[in-house]
Amino acid sequence: MSETLDLAARTGLGTARTEGGPFRGLPIRLAATLRRTGLYLALPLVLIAIWQGLFEAGLIRPILLPPPTKVAQAFVALTLSGDLFRHLGISLLRVLEGFAIAAGIGLVLGVGIGLSRQLDRATDLTIQLLKPIPPIAWIPLAILWFGIGEGGKIYIIFLGAVFPILVNTIDGIRQTDHRHVELARILEVSRARFIAQVVLPGALPAIMTGLRVGLMVAWMCVVAAELIAASSGIGYLIMDARQLAQTDQVLVGMITIGAMGKLLDILLKEIERRLITWKTVYSGL
Repeated sequence: MSETLDLAARTGLGTARTEGGPFRGLPIRLAATLRRTGLYLALPLVLIAIWQGLFEAGLIRPILLPPPTKVAQAFVALTLSGDLFRHLGISLLRVLEGFAIAAGIGLVLGVGIGLSRQLDRATDLTIQLLKPIPPIAWIPLAILWFGIGEGGKIYIIFLGAVFPILVNTIDGIRQTDHRHVELARILEVSRARFIAQVVLPGALPAIMTGLRVGLMVAWMCVVAAELIAASSGIGYLIMDARQLAQTDQVLVGMITIGAMGKLLDILLKEIERRLITWKTVYSGL
């Protein structure tokens, strides 16, 4: 049945109807979409149901973990007041600024290191020493250097995002197929053309992975920075709610971070799909 639905979705045979199962009588393409959506949402809905059930059974205290219904009410209240989107917009702007700087430096430096053995030797020790240091450990110095303004927060985001981008870019360059390298030498392809038409396209999958990981780390870093030194942003909203024992608002902030991170990851995956049309991935059995 699943093979029939998937085949119909790929071939566009949406006018045919399913003959059995919970989607009996629906167009095959619509049935396939509903089936995928159901699988996608099944686990979150089950977890929410268990969460609500534990609350109804009196097994969890509302002050420690409020029920989903109260969290939903807090979400509506924060949305209607405008506070949620105001703090979210501020955090999003910080993330995009820090991520853009990290992407620019990480990509340029990563390509340079990947192509140059001398540059690799000159920078490897420094990168390996700085890479394991958690961005949060830099917060005291960031406050001393930049104060509690925007500069320190963007610096922390940059530190968190730059290394995944840098390392994946280097690895992508280094994974260039040796057969392509030898063929380029035989054909006497210029270095610039070789880099533009062989090396960079081959490294794109790894580069896009680095960008996606870097963006997720950037979100974690902005929240950490806002928890410690900020008067606005989602991290500040969470910390302020914690101090007032408003656990429902804490959860709203956490869920908002997860949802925004997921939306940005979907955006990057769509960009990757359009850029790397030749890439095929194993999607499971």
